[in-house]
Amino acid sequence: MDRIAQLTTRPAGREIAYDPAAAPTSLQVRAAQVLEGNWTGKSTVPSRSLYPHQWSWDSAFIAIGLRHLSPLRAQTELETLLAAQWADGRIPHIVFNPSVPLDAYFPSPDFWRSSTAGSAAGAPRTVQTSGIVQPPVHALAAWLVHLADPGLSRARGFLARAYPRLAAWHRYLLRRRDLGGGGLVSVVHPWEQGMDNSPCWDRPLSRVTPAPARSFRRADLDHGAPEDRPTDLDYGRYVRLAADYRDGGYADEPYREASGGGRSGDFAVEDPAFNALLIASEYALARIAHELGAAAAARQARAERLTAALVERLWEPAAGMFLCRDVRAGELIPERGVSGLVPLLLPTLPRDLAVTLVRTVCGPHFGLGGATRLVPSYDLLGEAFDPHRYWRGPAWFNTNWLLERGLRLHGERGRADALRKGMLHTAGASDFAEYVDPYTAQACGATGFGWTAALTLDLLHDRPAGDRNGVTAIKGGNRG
Repeated sequence: MDRIAQLTTRPAGREIAYDPAAAPTSLQVRAAQVLEGNWTGKSTVPSRSLYPHQWSWDSAFIAIGLRHLSPLRAQTELETLLAAQWADGRIPHIVFNPSVPLDAYFPSPDFWRSSTAGSAAGAPRTVQTSGIVQPPVHALAAWLVHLADPGLSRARGFLARAYPRLAAWHRYLLRRRDLGGGGLVSVVHPWEQGMDNSPCWDRPLSRVTPAPARSFRRADLDHGAPEDRPTDLDYGRYVRLAADYRDGGYADEPYREASGGGRSGDFAVEDPAFNALLIASEYALARIAHELGAAAAARQARAERLTAALVERLWEPAAGMFLCRDVRAGELIPERGVSGLVPLLLPTLPRDLAVTLVRTVCGPHFGLGGATRLVPSYDLLGEAFDPHRYWRGPAWFNTNWLLERGLRLHGERGRADALRKGMLHTAGASDFAEYVDPYTAQACGATGFGWTAALTLDLLHDRPAGDRNGVTAIKGGNRG
């Protein structure tokens, strides 16, 4: 507890952002305790019970919050993940802890067989990983971690070491994953997008023959309620897709060849959130390049081109938001998921689209400020809506944090403040739940969840007026 107190002590005289009557720093202390409890020495697990390894985009969000407690630990968090990067540039979605028993999580290292099945793609031999990826939040996280203590960052050469790896990561995505040929990145598995069982995947997943139920054992059901988790049918399809990708040596070329009507069962989807986070991280890479004395203009221009491609390929005026594109079928998927709202965080998004997205967030399909206090993961009016089942309706803290940032970036300060207040209240009341019922805020999934605690710390932190919620990391400029 002494260590927690040391990490969370504020300098005298500073205004406290969250001020409950009883204990001004209680929420901050509780969030810090979650991160301390989930810390392994080199990285932070999302949940000791349900997710006992290091996850890619979890670590990026965790580092964003962890920087307020320990910039050194936040740097280490990202460095541990980047050390597991493959030679082709991909950052795997899981880095496995060898001290964790194989049966504690499925798919386990013996399923992915990264060092053998991934050898042609340059999988590392010193650590076991998965072979798929997750959303590229990492450059944004690295820049924000640098800003937490630029002196420490420069002394350790943090950005100088991270930049080549982050650049290779973006190069992999832009060169190897433009499966639709329109300039956007595609995901080849629902786990890559991070919103695993979203109804947005139902149509493309329907082409996939599930793996037999007897061929795998779901360790997640040992720690999570079945009604909160993906169904066995969905899980069977996830396993089939992952096994096929593994057995193909984790090569992306067959997916490019199959797009537009190729091999049965291929899953290739252009997702708005995945691409928006890539764009945000391109802006952050431009900031990092400038800090290191390298040219940054090309990255800024690339981010703007990607934003234009996102609008051209995924904007649906009739829905008032972005939709996912099924690359194999060559059409937009008519489902409203929270992923289609995340591009609100982009600074060069056309003004009329930003206004429309705000209207959609606050309208009947997502209900922010009315039916819901936090934005649900899926359309409240959709046929597949379920307030408790994973990404089919519950509200998640990372997507709400991104939307809070987007609202603030586009001048919606009142709505951003209300969302921030709702997130802080819900985080404390739910014991930092993995996700919550969007109507009742009932905790679902794991409690003591890593990114919920980390992003709570980020919301609690006092920022300079000019960099509220780190939005200048996306907007560009030369700070630091």
